[in-house]
Amino acid sequence: MKNKLSLRDVWQANKRIRNIVAKTPLLYSEPLSKHTGRHIYLKLENYQPTGAFKLRGAANKILSLTPEEQSKGVATFSTGNHGIAVAYVAEQLGIKATVCISNRVPNEKVNRLMRLGANVEKVGENQDDAEAFCYELEESQGLTVIKPFDDIQVIAGQGTIGLEILRELPEVDQLIIPLSGGGLLSGIAFTLKTMMPDIHIQGISMENSAVMHESLKRGVPVSMKESDTLADSLLGGLGPSNEHTFQLTGQYLDESLLVSEETIKKGILFMMEHHKMIIEGAAAAGIGKVLHKSEEAGENIVIVVSGNNVDHDTIRQLL
Repeated sequence: MKNKLSLRDVWQANKRIRNIVAKTPLLYSEPLSKHTGRHIYLKLENYQPTGAFKLRGAANKILSLTPEEQSKGVATFSTGNHGIAVAYVAEQLGIKATVCISNRVPNEKVNRLMRLGANVEKVGENQDDAEAFCYELEESQGLTVIKPFDDIQVIAGQGTIGLEILRELPEVDQLIIPLSGGGLLSGIAFTLKTMMPDIHIQGISMENSAVMHESLKRGVPVSMKESDTLADSLLGGLGPSNEHTFQLTGQYLDESLLVSEETIKKGILFMMEHHKMIIEGAAAAGIGKVLHKSEEAGENIVIVVSGNNVDHDTIRQLL
């Protein structure tokens, strides 16, 4: 098994996934730029066919499987977006997919999985429970587990976002990226810092159950009880034997910050009012951060808007 990420992996992923994954817009945000006094751009991964960046990593991993592995089917564990991505790619390729989720996953995401034809298994109260059951399926049914983040091919797929940003905005000097298991951040940060070592990488998590943030503080992966949050896509542990993302995130992250639920809420409402977009809490964390605290490390800043798979009830409550 390949254990080290390279730029070749990212470029190969860019070629491999191009018929399934959208090249998403990089939008200049006039209202955020005026608010901060900087040039703020939004990398709109909510424009993916599945509504979130997770499609990149899932597509790259599944397309890298052998025909025999694909014929046996795939399984995954997910707080929602990765499961949707796996189900979507599997449907495109005619592969059977099983998605293991916890009972915390919002109904809108569960319904989306079922519409995509996935077999949905609801297990336990957190992603660790869903993960354990997923590996039982691997053992009993011969399915290939598509990890949500801790996999070289998945990380390389997310790294293609960095290539797109660099093509359109070579003067970028700061990235603000939602941080959970670290697949998104480590993929983008590795890609850009390998070519531009001085770029500033900022990871944003919610205040409650920020597992990667706390793990980096302690120097080892830790487990935490999950709490209710608007940024439900950022919930989940790092896994009992994290091989890649903990190390990569620690190596390439410059700053890890936590934001309150109120700050996330303001980010969601700001995007609705000023950009006429509904985005999920995880995607709004970076927006809320720059609204709340505008002291930034760069002049040309990209905020990764990670997805739009938000529960309808959540939006109604916010409004």
